[in-house]
Amino acid sequence: MTGFRMLEKIEATNATARAEEAQGPFKAFPSGLHDHLRPFFDDITEEVVRAIRTEIPEYARPTDDTYMQVVHQGVEHALQGFLERMAKPDTDWQPVTATYQRIGRGEADEGRSLDAFQSALRLGARVTWRRINALVDADLLPRHVLAAFGEALFLHLDEMAAATTAGYTEARLHAAGELQQRRSRLIDLLIVDPPASVAAITDLAHTAQWPVPRSLAVVVIDHGAQAGASQPPIVPPEFLARFDVRPAVLVVPDPEGPGRARAVAGALQGLRAVMGPSVALQEGARSLRWAAEALDLARRGVLPDTQMVRCRDHLATLMLFRDEALVEAMADRHLRPLDTIRLPQRERLAETLLSWLECGHNASEVAARLAVHPQTVRYRMRQLDELFGDRLHDPTTQFEMQLALRALKLRRAARAR
Repeated sequence: MTGFRMLEKIEATNATARAEEAQGPFKAFPSGLHDHLRPFFDDITEEVVRAIRTEIPEYARPTDDTYMQVVHQGVEHALQGFLERMAKPDTDWQPVTATYQRIGRGEADEGRSLDAFQSALRLGARVTWRRINALVDADLLPRHVLAAFGEALFLHLDEMAAATTAGYTEARLHAAGELQQRRSRLIDLLIVDPPASVAAITDLAHTAQWPVPRSLAVVVIDHGAQAGASQPPIVPPEFLARFDVRPAVLVVPDPEGPGRARAVAGALQGLRAVMGPSVALQEGARSLRWAAEALDLARRGVLPDTQMVRCRDHLATLMLFRDEALVEAMADRHLRPLDTIRLPQRERLAETLLSWLECGHNASEVAARLAVHPQTVRYRMRQLDELFGDRLHDPTTQFEMQLALRALKLRRAARAR
């Protein structure tokens, strides 16, 4: 016998043993007891229904005849099923199991929890057990059947509860999977370029149970920084997330709202992430593009290596590095005289020139920023004046020099990091 066939035989044996174990309490009943009990079950059914309506608020709908009819049918079905198992212990329980699985799926589809239903099952079992004890006390049932009846009743209850839970769980997982698929499609629609129409986004957002915001921002998450995490982060339900793409994407509704940035940072704690700019609903592609560019700069060390970088705080840097070849051309045109100076002195002069441009040509402010004597600044500026001549005093040239020097400074800092 092969290993596979042996496993099949073992499983079949186990299944048979479980079925026989489930039938055990029902096989212990005297023959004909179910017929003796049947006349009392209509009254028991009515008492269980009254108890459920009275004690469980979720089922208290006296004005809803249709709903109360469903409750009555459910109780009747449970008790009649119990009698049928007493009459025929070997009867296939699967159809009844399927019925309660459908009930569980129905509760999930209605958006209710199973708490009320499980409470109704327990309450029904208590009322039934109380009535059976009363029948024994009135000598209408033999006392020796109580033990088997109690065991069978609570076995019946457990199996109904298990079947209902299985159906409920299956429906919830199915619904969650469908909802996540809709939300993934919604993310694709929000970041598509050219942009989708607001009407198309709104329609899909409705089916994805996502309230349509006035604005949004796209966050990109570095998978490399996430490598040590065993599970994707748990994000607030109002955010849309996809962790099956690289880089991972998070759509944040109304990102300028109070506490939004803090909520994002808290959810992504320990991961490198970049939040793109706030944009209109159909402009998510632009927010994604800026965030992706900023993430690349953060990886290179050009932007700060913090867990959460916001594009809006680094607009000038993003602009400078949007076309680095253009910055190279600008540096080659305006900063070439510095190439004639030896490297250590060249970097000091470049740093002084940038500070001089940023401080409005104020030597004292430059000295304070660089932590040197003002006379040192003036000496360096005389050297720069000799290198650049009149170009150093042309406003357009100064502006382009400042851009090029700023880019070079950021690159040096990135290399140092």
